Amino acid sequence: MEDFILNLPKAELHLHIEGTLEPTLLFEIAKRNGIEIPFKSVEELQAAYSFDCLQDFLDIYYQGANVLLKEQDFYDLTHSYLEKCAAQNVRHTEIMFDPQTHTERGVSFETVITGIAKAQKDAQDKLGVSSLLIMSYLRHLSEASAFETLEQSLPFKELITAVGLDSSEKGNPPSKFQRVFKASVSVGYIPLAHAGEEGDADYIWEALELLNIKRIDHGNNSLQDSKLVAEIIKRDIALTVCPLSNTALKVVDDLRNHPLKTMMNKGLKVTVNSDDPAYFGGQINKNFSAIQKALALTKEDLYELAKNSFQYALLSPDRKTTFLTELEAYYTKNK
Repeated sequence: MEDFILNLPKAELHLHIEGTLEPTLLFEIAKRNGIEIPFKSVEELQAAYSFDCLQDFLDIYYQGANVLLKEQDFYDLTHSYLEKCAAQNVRHTEIMFDPQTHTERGVSFETVITGIAKAQKDAQDKLGVSSLLIMSYLRHLSEASAFETLEQSLPFKELITAVGLDSSEKGNPPSKFQRVFKASVSVGYIPLAHAGEEGDADYIWEALELLNIKRIDHGNNSLQDSKLVAEIIKRDIALTVCPLSNTALKVVDDLRNHPLKTMMNKGLKVTVNSDDPAYFGGQINKNFSAIQKALALTKEDLYELAKNSFQYALLSPDRKTTFLTELEAYYTKNK
């Protein structure tokens, strides 16, 4: 099964580029930029990656991002992740980035997106990994700050496909960002949002009804409401589920109790993703492997998860068909 997962063509739809900052690269960039960090070694930093909730993680996540200052830093960060995609047969990835994490520190929007975009182009040309960008608004900040970020993005609009909503969920419902999402859609961005990770089903309803999102990031708590499940199926919206993230942040107590298979059985379209792999102990293939073992998923289940990842990617029909044809050929040969 490990070989099947390794070579399975797949897309990753829920990935925060700042969350791919491995300790070794963090130390390297910090040294290059002359930044002192409160850890003496890679091992000490890795030991700090133990969390009791989402906020515990976010505190160290933003601390790690402080080393990112220059275009080269964002290039190195992104290219390192895309190399890992190539090694795991991730054919396409949709990368979330958090401009406010950096602009709040005085790093320009241009610096961030230029470094990321150059790495994307190199990965497409040299590694054969395609990617697109999702600009995420930080929900613990104000809607005014999100509007400012939207304005900063406009000169680089051709590099951005969608907008998302992440960071601290509780107390920051989707309704807080209704106007900025409407404005984002008006300039051509596709609306997505984290919902139902720590927030309950009401947050997902808000994201659907008020933000009109086209994909749900996480969505674990959709199972609280059977009418919500029916509505998600009716709208043909996928959930980007992140198994190792869910256990690391205590959203799920044990992978054997993860709702992924229940979601699939109810007809929800689920995908598997790594979220913030540097912090949660695994890239996408490790997520596939861990959830397969925990829930005794079959090759057919894994094929369905990979198929969903291409079907619900923000790609043209032709490109989806190309990837789905490749996946079908692989599954037919190896099932």
